[in-house]
Amino acid sequence: MHTADVLTADHVVKVFGSGHTEVRAVDGVSVAMKRGELVLIMGPSGSGKTTLISMLGGLLRPTAGTIVVDGEDITALGERDLPRVRARKIGFVFQAFNLLDALTVEENILFPARLVRDGVSRAQARADQLIDRLALSKRRRALPQTLSGGEKQRVAIARALINAPPIILADEPTGNLDSANGQEVLMILHDVARDEGCAVILVTHDPRVEDIADRILWLEDGEFRDRKREHHAWARDPVCGMRVDEWTAAITTEHAGQRKVFCSKRCLERFEADPARYLAAQSTS
Repeated sequence: MHTADVLTADHVVKVFGSGHTEVRAVDGVSVAMKRGELVLIMGPSGSGKTTLISMLGGLLRPTAGTIVVDGEDITALGERDLPRVRARKIGFVFQAFNLLDALTVEENILFPARLVRDGVSRAQARADQLIDRLALSKRRRALPQTLSGGEKQRVAIARALINAPPIILADEPTGNLDSANGQEVLMILHDVARDEGCAVILVTHDPRVEDIADRILWLEDGEFRDRKREHHAWARDPVCGMRVDEWTAAITTEHAGQRKVFCSKRCLERFEADPARYLAAQSTS
């Protein structure tokens, strides 16, 4: 893992309104992230999570404080310079997918490359690799309205990665997905942090990701606070360690007379390739 911080926010504040209508949506938040980290931001509805992630991504300007993205202070930039930073250094994954209906899967993935000089010609090989990696090869020419929710979110993740940004910001990426597809998306983002060396910030209410996050930050009333983690009697994926609801798990297998549950097909395939490895690790954990 890289040691230098790729994203820092220092005492960031966002105020909406004034006088008796003033709301401090984010109130003096500081955070730093390195490449390869998966950081989870959780908190109740209205706690300021979306406002914070919008400021970290340069979509919303803070009232006070500084935000440095890959060595560049985006709070000091003018509005004309922010699109350049967002295109090159930040990938966004949204709950509502935000795909362009008139474009195919491949065209949607390549769209951010249009914002970078000579980007499309350089990005084609990477698009091919991402399409294959995210199991979208058979849907390459499909339009968004023909895709399932899970497929749409995999397209959105590939689009976020196309310019190889050092930072990925994901705002409730499983909010519009069923349990199985949600688990698949969480593990893809986990692998993105590990394999791509990205700093991934994930805003979610989904507790399943707590087990695979490097850090969990609890945001409440616009501030980070300590929170005693709750305990759940869920089954545990023997490959990645993610907690899975045993009653609703869609991906299971029988091994040595025992039912094993998995968060995604990826983990099931890894288990089936070498079950002894994961069972040994599970028995010593």
